[in-house]
Amino acid sequence: MNLADFDYDLPQELIAHFPTTPRDHSRLLVLNRSTSKISHHHFYDLPNLLTKNDVLVFNQTKVFPARLHGTKDSGGKMQILLLKKLTKDLWHALCKPGLKLNQRLIFGGIPATVTQVSPDGSVEIKFIGLTQAKINLLGQTPLPPYIHSPLSQTSLKHKYQTTYAKNIGSAAAPTAGLHFTKKLLQELKQKGIQQEFVTLHVGLGTFKPPTAEQLNQGVLHTEDFYLGEDTTARLNQAKAAGKRLIAVGTTTTRVLESCTNDSGVLIPQNASTDIFIKPTYKFKFVDALITNFHLPQSSLLMLVSAFISYPNTKHKFTNFLSSSSGQVYLQAINNKYRFFSFGDAMFIH
Repeated sequence: MNLADFDYDLPQELIAHFPTTPRDHSRLLVLNRSTSKISHHHFYDLPNLLTKNDVLVFNQTKVFPARLHGTKDSGGKMQILLLKKLTKDLWHALCKPGLKLNQRLIFGGIPATVTQVSPDGSVEIKFIGLTQAKINLLGQTPLPPYIHSPLSQTSLKHKYQTTYAKNIGSAAAPTAGLHFTKKLLQELKQKGIQQEFVTLHVGLGTFKPPTAEQLNQGVLHTEDFYLGEDTTARLNQAKAAGKRLIAVGTTTTRVLESCTNDSGVLIPQNASTDIFIKPTYKFKFVDALITNFHLPQSSLLMLVSAFISYPNTKHKFTNFLSSSSGQVYLQAINNKYRFFSFGDAMFIH
């Protein structure tokens, strides 16, 4: 297995540069992974596709304005993407253009120094006086580089955020959740569909595809997450009762699969995970998945491929385009679905 196995060609016009309005009017491709049957719907049809036997699990992380524009000591312009706060003043970040060790920077009057440059191109930067309030004032919504949105920053801060976002810490939105409106969540609740929440702060992996070395070693980037005791107890109870556990997004999936022991029981944790879910991973807790259409060669695409490949189904993975997941993507392309963060969704069950 190599990175080329997860490649595909996407017409540029199918990249979504802005969300559907209202959110739940995006399209929804439904795949029965046992029969390979595909049907086409809208996201607002979800209450008719689920039953009281279903449990939806959401990632309630909240995106912060992590993109900061600054100036190098040489006078040149640059920008960084804050990924993770390491200590009070120290941040892990991506930079553009590349920075040098001990290079001095300034962001809206706030001085900073590059304290480490990693082989993957990321850096550690020590700031003087960078508070969350300052980040909120200076920062911009960190859209992925392949999106060229016509929306204003004010609009983006609302659009690139789930309606149930709560815990600040993500450099990117858990995009499968962007399709849910408050009205839709209420409809699902009224139908008796259980809703549970975990937190995983989306980081480096959303912006950098896995390397060949990571693919061979089976270890991915780390992301911090939290799964509480009460939520764990309710999810274990639901699973024992035979309910269908539906992960909303690959980030939620990472949490649930990271916290499940060999007996299929969830264990509450406040930790970080480097789990790399790819064929031939056997899922331990997640029964169904709501997700967007992902970038070629991305770890997210590999997770989806694993979910609809052996040993989770009868379908054997060879490479992406000849696998069942690849055929689904080809159908999505032929039917003009919108791709990536602001695009349409899949429900795989």
